[in-house]
Amino acid sequence: MIKPLNGITVIDLSRALAGPYCTALLADMGARIIKVESINGGDTARQWPPFHNGHSLYFDSVNRNKVSVCLDFYSAEGRDILSTLIAGADVLVENFKPGTLEKMGLTASRLEELNPELVVGSVTGFGNTGPLKDDAGLDQVIQGMSGLMSVTGPGPGTSYRVGVPIVDITSGMVCAFGIVATLLGVRKGERASRVSTSLLETALNLSAFQGQKALSLGEAPAPQGNNHPVIAPYGMFATATESINIAVGSDKQWKAFCTVLGIPSAVEDPRFITGADRSANRSVLTELIESSLATKPSADWVSLISQAGIPCGPIYNYPQALASEQVAALGLVQQSRRRDGSELPLLRGPLSLDGEASEIHSPPPLLGEHTAEILQELGMTHDDVTRLEREGRVRCGGALDGAVLDAATMGAGR
Repeated sequence: MIKPLNGITVIDLSRALAGPYCTALLADMGARIIKVESINGGDTARQWPPFHNGHSLYFDSVNRNKVSVCLDFYSAEGRDILSTLIAGADVLVENFKPGTLEKMGLTASRLEELNPELVVGSVTGFGNTGPLKDDAGLDQVIQGMSGLMSVTGPGPGTSYRVGVPIVDITSGMVCAFGIVATLLGVRKGERASRVSTSLLETALNLSAFQGQKALSLGEAPAPQGNNHPVIAPYGMFATATESINIAVGSDKQWKAFCTVLGIPSAVEDPRFITGADRSANRSVLTELIESSLATKPSADWVSLISQAGIPCGPIYNYPQALASEQVAALGLVQQSRRRDGSELPLLRGPLSLDGEASEIHSPPPLLGEHTAEILQELGMTHDDVTRLEREGRVRCGGALDGAVLDAATMGAGR
């Protein structure tokens, strides 16, 4: 695949999920990601389950195509190495609690001194100003505070978290977009040195029409279970076997849907004439639809409804989804092997350029796997690296043990 970010070097100080997701996307597009980790256990996600053969699959899921350097951030030698890396980079990404960079000696003025052209990408919990700006943010807390949980659940009066850390993931996407936009802006004379987003800002932007409803009408949207909140029929429907998802999004599709289900009279039923009518009479409409769907198994209905041009599909668990023919055709699952020889299937990134999909060219790094290599690139000798390792200033070789980072240094995104 074409690598549009080839030649861009990113120093990745981020931890957990939001920042690493951001840098994984940048790596997919060809950026060199140097993941600089603390000697006190590295990225906190390395300590989180699920585990396979001693490796954190949580960590592995978002750290493809990166190299790992392991330093004592607070030693003079570690700070010097980090400063040298930053001086030669294009981008720095971090998602520490506010103030952590400054504690490491990386104030705004110091970063400007080291590298006037550096773009700094940051993900915080609550943004750069306001009464909560210094608070750490975690995905579920922000899901609750942003309103996202209030529209997720089986019905009114319930609140569920989304089943994946959606705010962390999308915050990483937003940060990656901001970094690439800033790099492009430099070429056009529109220079910015700091790109920042927060879990709260991203989560509220996910509200789309639900948030707009609250803004414009002063109404609090309620959970609709597996139904679309405003469009009908659009949701999960029972068949003779498993339930399926059906999304009828237009009057044309509604007429075709009625034909497929053998209920042509529903087209002229005054309760279902318009989209608004169908939404207002959702309960009786669902009963009518499911009475027809009960005559055939789910696989038959998926085929018939899809052939009619109406979005429809089965409801898979993750093993089923990953084993589907479409996923195989897209080459979404790729095989890799860690330096210790263990095999690791991974999902590639979601982008393709000119029809060529992104690829996994290296597995998630072991802790400190590339320390010696990177330090020698900086001009150090083998003896220099050996001495620093002996003195506990760096860590080489990908050892997996070690303590978890102190919670006080944890940033946004778990």
